[in-house]
Parts: sequence; structure tokens; C-alpha cells
Amino acid sequence: MMQAQPDSRSVYRIDKFIVPPPARDEFMAKVLETHEWLWTMEGCLQNLVLEQVSGTGRYNVVTVVEWADAASLEKATAAMLHKRERDGFDPREMLARLGIVADLANYGTCAMTGHSPGP
Repeated sequence: MMQAQPDSRSVYRIDKFIVPPPARDEFMAKVLETHEWLWTMEGCLQNLVLEQVSGTGRYNVVTVVEWADAASLEKATAAMLHKRERDGFDPREMLARLGIVADLANYGTCAMTGHSPGP
């Protein structure tokens, strides 16, 4: 079993979605709005919204956000929860209503890769 990443290393939030074609426009509008907002958060180093263009994978939308460290991710998560509450947006409701399947997780770099951590 791998050990948890130290707080000084990047943390990656990678969310994968199976989005039915009729749900795409509404879903992508919300994802893009969210990711524009994430760029304003301290510690956001990389912010990608990817849409599958070929292959056999089940997930057709993937988002990847690199945070400078765990503390940056925690602050952004708290701010996002506050924003959603203020805006009256419930992502679970939207996913269920649109029939979207989500796989949401945080990742760190694999210690076995031999790459040294960033600055």
C-alpha cells in the first residue's frame, strides 16, 4: 500500500464522467463555469477539462485540477461548498437528473515513478 503524499506535493483532483449525449450541453456549461472559477483560487496550478475524442473508455468527460498542495485543495473545496450553497446549486441533483455517472477522487504522484517532487 502506498503512503499518503506529504502536504508539500501537488494534489490532483481527477473527476471522470459518463455523460449521455442529451445531457452534454447543460453539463459542460456548468463544468466550464466551475473551472473558470477554480482558476481564481490560490494554489490552482493546472486546470483541464477534457472530452473524449476516440477510444473505448466509458468516461467521455474528464477534469484534472492540479493543486499546489493539500492545503490549497482543502481551501478551494471549502470555498466551492460555500459558493454552491450561496448559488443554490446541488451537483448531486444535477448528475442524477441528467443521468450522469461520476467517479471523483484526489490523487498524488506515485512514489515509484522515480521522479522527484516539484519545488
